[in-house]
Amino acid sequence: MAPLADSADTAALAPLVSAALARARSPVREAPARWLLVDVAAQRLWLLAGTGALASWPVSTAANGVGGESGSFRTPPGWHRVHRRIGEHAAHGTVFVSREPTGEVWHDETRDDDLILTRILTLEGLEDGINRGPGCDSLERYVYVHGTNHEDALGTPVSHGCVRMANADVVELFDRVSEGDPLVIVAPGPGAMPNPRSDARFHYAGVGGSGMSALAQFQAMRGGRASGSDRGFDRGERPEARAQLERLGVTLFAQDGRGAEGDCAAVVVSTAVEEQVPDFAVAKRRGLPLVHRSEMLAHWVAETRSVAVSGTSGKSTVVAMTFEALRGAGEDPSVITGGELSALQAEGLWGNAWSGAGPLVVEADESDGSLVRYQPAIGMALNLSRDHKTESEVAAMFATLRGRTRERFVCGEDHSLGALRDGALVFGFGDRADVRGRDVEPGTHGSAFTVDGVRFTLPVPGAHNVENALAAIAACRALGVDAARIVAPLAAFRGVARRFQSLGSARGVEVVDDFAHNPAKIRAALATARLRGARVLAVYQPHGYGPTRFLREDFVETFATELREQDRVWMLEVFYAGGTALRDFSSADLVRDMTERGAKAEFAPSREGLAARLAAEAREGDLVLVMGARDPSLTAFAKDVLAALRG
Repeated sequence: MAPLADSADTAALAPLVSAALARARSPVREAPARWLLVDVAAQRLWLLAGTGALASWPVSTAANGVGGESGSFRTPPGWHRVHRRIGEHAAHGTVFVSREPTGEVWHDETRDDDLILTRILTLEGLEDGINRGPGCDSLERYVYVHGTNHEDALGTPVSHGCVRMANADVVELFDRVSEGDPLVIVAPGPGAMPNPRSDARFHYAGVGGSGMSALAQFQAMRGGRASGSDRGFDRGERPEARAQLERLGVTLFAQDGRGAEGDCAAVVVSTAVEEQVPDFAVAKRRGLPLVHRSEMLAHWVAETRSVAVSGTSGKSTVVAMTFEALRGAGEDPSVITGGELSALQAEGLWGNAWSGAGPLVVEADESDGSLVRYQPAIGMALNLSRDHKTESEVAAMFATLRGRTRERFVCGEDHSLGALRDGALVFGFGDRADVRGRDVEPGTHGSAFTVDGVRFTLPVPGAHNVENALAAIAACRALGVDAARIVAPLAAFRGVARRFQSLGSARGVEVVDDFAHNPAKIRAALATARLRGARVLAVYQPHGYGPTRFLREDFVETFATELREQDRVWMLEVFYAGGTALRDFSSADLVRDMTERGAKAEFAPSREGLAARLAAEAREGDLVLVMGARDPSLTAFAKDVLAALRG
C-alpha cells in the first residue's frame, strides 16, 4: 500500500483540488468519488476519494514543461479520463511498444532509452482546445501514465510528455482505478487558477474598465475576495465608480504593483493590459497565475445555467433585456455585462453586474476572440458584420461557441449566420424565424409587435431594438420561460446607459448619448435619430487606432450614405488611452474622405468650445447625437452640450 505524503504535502492538496475544480473548462464542479490528480509542481500523483487522499506516489512529467500542443513533448494540463487500462497480469518490467507487449522484460539494467513498462493508463482529454481536439489531443498524442526504466529520476520532470511512475507503484495504481476515472493534471501558473469563491484574493488590473469591473463586483457578490487598480482612479477620475466598488468590498490599490503583492493569489488581466503595467510585472516576478478576463468569465459561465450573448451589434441591450425579462418573471437571474443597466443603477449599483440564484446572462465578446472559451447552457449569435475582425474570423468563433453550447443555440436570421441556423432557435421577422416578430408598429419613443399571438410593447425606439427584444424572447424560451411571463418586464425595460440614452431637451433640441462605435451601430443610431430629429447634429469619437484603421473605409461609407442633406457630423480625434498603439493617422483624414463623398463633416481637434458651437448651431426640432466608446468622458461632454443649450 502506498503511503500518504508527509503532512506538508497533504496540506498543499486542498488548493490543488480547488484549482482543479475551478478550471474554466472543468467537466465537474464537485470532487468525484474516485479520481487522480497530478501535481506538476510537486511531481506527485494523488489517488483521491472526494477531497480526501487515499494514496500518492512520485512521478516524472515532461522536461519541456506543461502544454497540450502536438509535437511539443509537454505534459498536457487539465482534465482527462482513463481511456484504457493496458497490461493487466503482465510481468513486472514488461516492455510495451505501440501499447502492445514486445515479449521483452526489463530487469533493472541501465538503459538510456525511454521504455514504457509494466502497465499503461491511456488518457483522453476532456477540455476542448486544451487537451482535446485538433493539434492538442492527448489521446492522439499517446500521452500515458506508465512504468519507467528511469525510476531514479522520479520527482524530477524528465519525461517526453507522459507521466512516468515506478513500476511497483504503477501496478498498485492500475489495480485501484477503472476506465473512465477522471484524472486532472494541475500545473503552476495560469493553469492553476484558485477558486474565485474561496478566500484567495484576485487582483483586477484595470478594474475601472466595464468588463473588469463587472467581474470584480460579481466575485465579491458571490462571496469571493477581489481587489483592483486603475490608472484612471489614480488620476482622481470617476470617484463615484470607485465608491461603488468599495461599497461591495473590492479593495482598491494604486496601480504601482502593490495590489499584486502580499496575499494576492492571482492577477486578472484583459487584452488591454500591457506587460509594462506594474501589477502584471509583479505577478510574473512572483509566479502568480495571470488569469485573462475571459478565463474568469468562462469559470462563471461553466458553473451555472448560463446564457452567452454574442454578435457584432446589440449584445449589451439583449443581455439587459434578457436579464430584466427573467427578473420580472421571478427567475432571480445574474448578469455580467459591459453595458450599465439603468434598472441596476437605480438601485445604487454600477449597473454591469448582479448575482442572483438563477440563470447567468453574460456578454460574450468576439473582439479579442475570447468567446471561444465559454461553455454556456444557451449560446447566442445575434448578427455578423465587420468590426474588430473579418466576417470569416468571427463566423468561425460563432461556430466554436455553438459547438461548446450545452443545451440550445439561438441565432438571428441574418444571412451571414446561415451556417449556424440548422437546428438552432431562430429569431427575426422572416418565414424561417421560430420567434417571429409580426405587426410591428414603430414609434419615435418605442415600438409594439406581436410574437405567437402575444402583444409586446417596448419603451425604447428603433427597429434594431425590436430585433433585440426578439432575441431576448428567444433566450427566455430556450430557458423554458413563456412569452406571456415577460410582457410586463419588457414593457418596463429601463434601457442601458449610452444606448440611445436621451439626456434631455432644451429649446426644442434633444441630446442623446450613444455607445455606437462600429459602422452597423452607427447606422442604427442615425436611423433612430432620424425618427426624432428634423436634423441630426452628430458628434463621433473613433474609439481606438486599431479598430478605426481596420474599418476606415466602412466608417467613411457609413457617414457618407447615412447622413441626410441637412445632417452634419463633427469628428473628434481618435481616442487614445495610452500604451503602444500606432498613431499613424488622424480623424482629420477620415473627415477629408467623407467630405469628398459629399458628407457635411468637420474635424474637431478638441472639445473646447464645441459644446457652445453645437448649441449655437442647433435649432428647434434638431437632435444632437454624441457617439463613441471606451471614453467615459463622452457622457460628460453630451451633458455639457445640454447645459449650453439651456444657457
